[in-house]
Amino acid sequence: MSNGGKTFFGHPWGLATLFGTEMWERFSWYGLRAILASFMVASPANQGLGLSEETAQAVIGIYGALIYLVALPGGWVADRILGPRRSVFWGGFVIMCGHISMAIPVTSPAFVWLGLLLIIAGTGLLKPNISVMVGRLYPEEDDARRDAGFSLFYLGINLGAFFAPIVVGWLASGDRWHLGFGAAAVGMALGLLQYVIGGRSSLRGVGERPGMPLPARELRRVGLLAGAGAAAAAIALGVWAATGTFTLGRFTAVMTVVIVAVPIVYFAYIMLGAHELTEDERTRMKAYIWLFAAAAIFWMIYDLAPSKLLFFAENNTDLSLFGIPIQAATTQSFNPLFIMIFVPVFAALWVKLGNRVSTAQKFAFALVMVGLSFVIMAVAANLAQSGRVSVWWLVLVYLVQVFGELALSPVGLSVTTKLAPVAFKGQMLGVWFIAVSVGDAVGGQTGRLGQVMSEPAYYLLLAAMAIVAGLALFAFSGRLRAMMAEHHTPAVPPIR
Repeated sequence: MSNGGKTFFGHPWGLATLFGTEMWERFSWYGLRAILASFMVASPANQGLGLSEETAQAVIGIYGALIYLVALPGGWVADRILGPRRSVFWGGFVIMCGHISMAIPVTSPAFVWLGLLLIIAGTGLLKPNISVMVGRLYPEEDDARRDAGFSLFYLGINLGAFFAPIVVGWLASGDRWHLGFGAAAVGMALGLLQYVIGGRSSLRGVGERPGMPLPARELRRVGLLAGAGAAAAAIALGVWAATGTFTLGRFTAVMTVVIVAVPIVYFAYIMLGAHELTEDERTRMKAYIWLFAAAAIFWMIYDLAPSKLLFFAENNTDLSLFGIPIQAATTQSFNPLFIMIFVPVFAALWVKLGNRVSTAQKFAFALVMVGLSFVIMAVAANLAQSGRVSVWWLVLVYLVQVFGELALSPVGLSVTTKLAPVAFKGQMLGVWFIAVSVGDAVGGQTGRLGQVMSEPAYYLLLAAMAIVAGLALFAFSGRLRAMMAEHHTPAVPPIR
């Protein structure tokens, strides 16, 4: 599909519209992510919420977990009710309203929690469906151009992720938190504006209708069930608060248990239910469960960047690069910078290695890398007990972590679809994101360990968990490869 014959680097012009929309949406998401934990621990005198670092880390973990968990219902809403195109618009609009809510300069935290809730809901609508629209720009048989188009789309994600912490972090410095939140709102507004204006011509006919629309009667039933569920949750929280036992720490612990239970129940339903799975399908699912657990451990450590590592940058490092002062939030830009640099390197490496390296071995390598990154953090934390250390320690940590991500993330969705039983092919597409959700939720709870162990010991414990899991996966990689009947998994850019 084109716009008056125009193309975007040889691709349909609609890709330019979606590229810009996603870039600005990621700008808003990563901009907020870069300052949220610092805002939560800042004292009320400094316009913050005054939470402890452990509680803030737990809240950030649940926030990130829910962002990925709601991709499942968000995809369902697009398929059955709104269609991808309208889902992306309304998702972006709700995200923008969430950032605006957080930007309101009032002392009550109610607008902050409302804003986070709106951002979670909006991202669930936008994030999975904008990727669907990218795929629909191309004919089904045009796999090569589609893969190249997703690579360009992925570049937009990382451009937004790179610039957001720098811009939003600078605006929020000096306790101007609401100015930073406002910048995130402006970013999403720009993305929406581009989506609406560009979409009039370049996205005509793409994702306009739901794939399997619900009949009106079913739609009313779903609406009643959703309303009843929301009311029940609100009543339960109200009763809990009325007992005087409600705290944010306890709430995040309960939510973590719920989130961890989701994949356990789901995998039990697949494996134990009467779905007429073949013996090969059961064997592949058993292999996938091990990969799922490995991915959850990886994200448990990797996604501590906006909480634990941000606090370390703020409290324990000399915030300057090449003699230029930087904000603590700016350290969140290291990750997307390294991803943009090394994606082509790793893509070429996997092509060269071909089927000599299995998916299990890539996952194992990723776990060892993320574990080694926390060995480095343990050394830095030990040195920091005598005074601030160079921020280059964090640069090294993020570099090693990116090596791990580029071994695990690109093949996650691919191996999920490959190992899924026929009866669950569509549903399993969202399971990969549940691994991220579980990792984020559990990672948020690890902050409690700071009450019983030193900072270096905390990093070494998590490092040991990841490295031991990685070595175990290496040891059983041959068995897993046989269970998966794996020959080759294509390397495509990870989309987060």
